[in-house]
Amino acid sequence: MTFNRLATALALSLLTAVPARAFDTQASAAWVYDLTTETVLLEKNAEVALPPASMSKLMTLNMLFEALRDGRVTMDTTFSVSSRAKQMGGSTMFLNEQDRPTVEELIHGIIVNSGNDACVVVAEGLAGSEDAFSRLMTERARALGMNNSIFANSSGWPHPGQRMSMEDLGIIAVRLITEFPEFYPIFAETNFNYKDRAPANANNRNPLLTMHGTDWQADGLKTGHTSEAGFGLVGSAVQGQRRVVFVITGLEAEATRAQEAEGIVNWAFRQFVLKTIAPKGTRLAEAPVWLGEARTVGLVPAEDLTMLLPALAQDGLKAEAVFSGPVEAPVTAGQPLAELVITTPGIDTPRRVPLVAQSDVARGGFGVRVKAAFGRLRDRALQAAGS
Repeated sequence: MTFNRLATALALSLLTAVPARAFDTQASAAWVYDLTTETVLLEKNAEVALPPASMSKLMTLNMLFEALRDGRVTMDTTFSVSSRAKQMGGSTMFLNEQDRPTVEELIHGIIVNSGNDACVVVAEGLAGSEDAFSRLMTERARALGMNNSIFANSSGWPHPGQRMSMEDLGIIAVRLITEFPEFYPIFAETNFNYKDRAPANANNRNPLLTMHGTDWQADGLKTGHTSEAGFGLVGSAVQGQRRVVFVITGLEAEATRAQEAEGIVNWAFRQFVLKTIAPKGTRLAEAPVWLGEARTVGLVPAEDLTMLLPALAQDGLKAEAVFSGPVEAPVTAGQPLAELVITTPGIDTPRRVPLVAQSDVARGGFGVRVKAAFGRLRDRALQAAGS
């Protein structure tokens, strides 16, 4: 039997939200994401492929972290330094050809010093050449869903073939936070001076790491700057249960970058609030059951339904339970049956939550099946008469 896709509007007396005030960013492109609830809070030119500058070093770090996780290298593995790596301009950790830096030192040199030389060392050490490593980065980006990224080098050095979208930078930032928690604390470190060689740039340039007096704590990730890209930052901050990840680019000055980053974090934490709108097991809708002892089954969230909502939210919320039905018996309590789609003013992306069966529904007996058969015959007769 073929069933049509059904949608049931819910009369949830939970929330009719007042939209949050959108953040009017000066960045040419931006992406702001609440990691705790997987909610995109702001998008501005977020899918446009732009020059990422040193923010693309996050992808180089991902490749190195994956090599560590796979056991291809350890934190104590040493890499050689080529003349090409030593001669890299821009930000550096001041390597020379006689050095044999460890993977651990190179990670610090990339994160804290933004070392272009360290990136080339990693690229050559893992793939034999930077060109080969760049191709691997591009392939891996596609596999991770980063569809607006292409890499020509490992460092973000200006190149017409080096492009990333702000959304893609956000995807890789979230991956580094969630997939590599053992390495993520390094992003919060503010100083690294390899063999005491750095005359000036041993400090992390992330302006939020040294900011005082905030009610949130920043702990990553990476700055970037070139004349073409402007000033940019991939950042993350924590307040209570929530973590916000953001990406900005195209700013005109270092001070503007710092102000914009602080403003975005304040907005993300103060204009939205985390609320439990339906505890686990709350009956939110019901689905018809075919050939069951009961004609319907309740649809409930398997876990507490917690959402990020505009801070000025008031009573009442628009939601829709979507399922293919009727559901054929037997049904088991906890069986996934539907999806709750919740639309919140002020948040562009609908929230989708799985709904499960509230209780068991056994298959009906002979009488139920006979009644269903007669019902089908009646429906067909009515359709024939109507035609």
